[in-house]
Amino acid sequence: MVSLTETAWSWVGSFLGIAPVAAINYNLLEGTDLLMIIGSFGASAVLIYGAIKSPLAQPRNLIGGHVFSALIGVTSYQIFNEHMWLAASIGVATSVAVMHLTKTLHPPGGATGLIAIVGSQKVHDLGYFYVLVPVGLGVCIMLAVALLVNNISKNRQYPQFWF
Repeated sequence: MVSLTETAWSWVGSFLGIAPVAAINYNLLEGTDLLMIIGSFGASAVLIYGAIKSPLAQPRNLIGGHVFSALIGVTSYQIFNEHMWLAASIGVATSVAVMHLTKTLHPPGGATGLIAIVGSQKVHDLGYFYVLVPVGLGVCIMLAVALLVNNISKNRQYPQFWF
């Protein structure tokens, strides 16, 4: 069973990690063609604030999993958008394979790639910029918060490894 203290740190980290990403999205980018927050960031928050010892939650996995999958998702959409079932299937399967080969397996990364394919027109209009914003910048913000929050308590240490 997870202690109340551990639960509280997970809550604080998740709140502080998602808050700046959401604030940028809803306060600074509102009315633009840009976006900053995507659904897969919620799943990353579970790992990097709630399961900080998991190999899947480490910085290499967080950044690499999202960035590689975003690149693959955008490419898959651009090549196969006439056949969305194929774009989605190839995008996710290739993302999983690349994450394995690069030792960056991060389950929310698969969702990031899929969002590039099945997301709104706003997502599609970003093209490869999607890899930088929201994906790259968003995960860097969440990582910075994880490095701060997860190391305040003497009972928590993040990351377990970088590479």
